[in-house]
Amino acid sequence: MIYYALIIIGFLTRFLPHPMNFTAVGAIALFSGYYLKDKRVAFLIPMVIMLLSDWILGFYQWQLLASVYLSFAFTVLLGIFIKKQKWFAALGASLVGTASFFLITNWAVWQFADWYPRTLSGLLACYEAGLPFVKNNFAGDLFYTFVFFGIAELAIFFANRFEIKNKQKLFANGKI
Repeated sequence: MIYYALIIIGFLTRFLPHPMNFTAVGAIALFSGYYLKDKRVAFLIPMVIMLLSDWILGFYQWQLLASVYLSFAFTVLLGIFIKKQKWFAALGASLVGTASFFLITNWAVWQFADWYPRTLSGLLACYEAGLPFVKNNFAGDLFYTFVFFGIAELAIFFANRFEIKNKQKLFANGKI
């Protein structure tokens, strides 16, 4: 059930009116790596969100597309890496995920698109052109990370507090 909810939410945030790059996909990637027991599913969820939404929005140059998907896979890895930490470590990991997304995808634009000369000044110009978009990316990733992790931790807290008998079905060692 949670898998479908994450896919639907991530998909919808790419289509509902929102500031440019203010979506839940990065936060869902981090959340999946941190909470989901099946790591194959954790990697699959953001990829499904992107494939479904890109199918509607339109695919573009495969190298650029691959850099976006790779960036989200890296964010899943960040979630796996911090899973032994308290949940609020996800806020810092979210910033790292957003920064890596910015660095990887803008590098790919510089390397594979014909928009910038393949020089150091061309690379710097590409990163500079991406700055207006990364602000919303940081804001969206932080916002959705706080929401998803907050809801999950509240659910875990209440499951423990009220000694819900079926929590093992919902949570495995505090994880979904």
